[in-house]
Amino acid sequence: MAEVADPRTAAAGPSSAGSVPAGSVPAGSVSAGSVPAARGVPRWVWSLPPVVVLALVFLYPLALVVRQSFTPENGGGAFDAYSSVFASTAFREALGTTVWLAVGATVGCLVLGFALALVIAFVPFPGARAVSRFIDVFLSFPSFLITLALLFIYGTVGMANGIWTDVLGVADGPFHFLATPWGVLLAEITYFTPFVMRPLLAAFSQLDTAQLEVASSLGAGPARIVRRVILPEALPALAAGGSLVLVMCLNEFGIVLFTGAKDVTTLPMLVYGKAILESDYTAACVVAVVNIAISVGLFGLYRVVSKRAGA
Repeated sequence: MAEVADPRTAAAGPSSAGSVPAGSVPAGSVSAGSVPAARGVPRWVWSLPPVVVLALVFLYPLALVVRQSFTPENGGGAFDAYSSVFASTAFREALGTTVWLAVGATVGCLVLGFALALVIAFVPFPGARAVSRFIDVFLSFPSFLITLALLFIYGTVGMANGIWTDVLGVADGPFHFLATPWGVLLAEITYFTPFVMRPLLAAFSQLDTAQLEVASSLGAGPARIVRRVILPEALPALAAGGSLVLVMCLNEFGIVLFTGAKDVTTLPMLVYGKAILESDYTAACVVAVVNIAISVGLFGLYRVVSKRAGA
């Protein structure tokens, strides 16, 4: 006698033999990359909105600046404006001033930042944690705020000159350096030093204190411990912080403007003078393109150094 099949089995069909219950599929078995394909939307479509916004907000204005630099208003060849700007004394002086201020400020920030980070990280004192937190807040301050603070203290009519004239009874005080390149250098070191301290403090927090204890037990003094143990561990953070400060100093505009240093002309100040004061937009665009090229090159160096440092 033939065996009668179960109607429920027959209705399920042959494909039900390999089916998996709905609740048995692991939650993470579906990859994230398969979601757009499942919905029928190609992946490149999701990249269009940010690309369009980036092109309209940044790339298009930058392309206009580059095109203007190759299009002299009075006619001529495409590179005539570059030849004229490169041959001018104002551009060469501005380039030299920009480079030495950026390099000097970077060196000052590295030395001062390393010393302050050492004290905060390894010298116990009340309020060390609060000081470390304040550094994070300081990074959000605008550069002109620090310059205004220095003007209140060391400006021509600042506190230092006021105390000097009140105590000695003279008509004028001795502090007039803020309107010189040294005043700009002091303001940049003051403002950018925390940008070096932040990666240093992060690197010091990862340092194994057992190395310091072993070095101290073997008779090494503080200076030797810093030179042989701490400094090698801090070199990647120093390189990353120094590269970032160098890039930002090359493009700094507010500090130079607010110090009132009329004899200090950097590349950003030269762009401002050519465009706003002289209405020479082609020359301003040429200087801007040079400044952008230098900044992008140094930023690439910063990214390489940061990647090797693990930042």
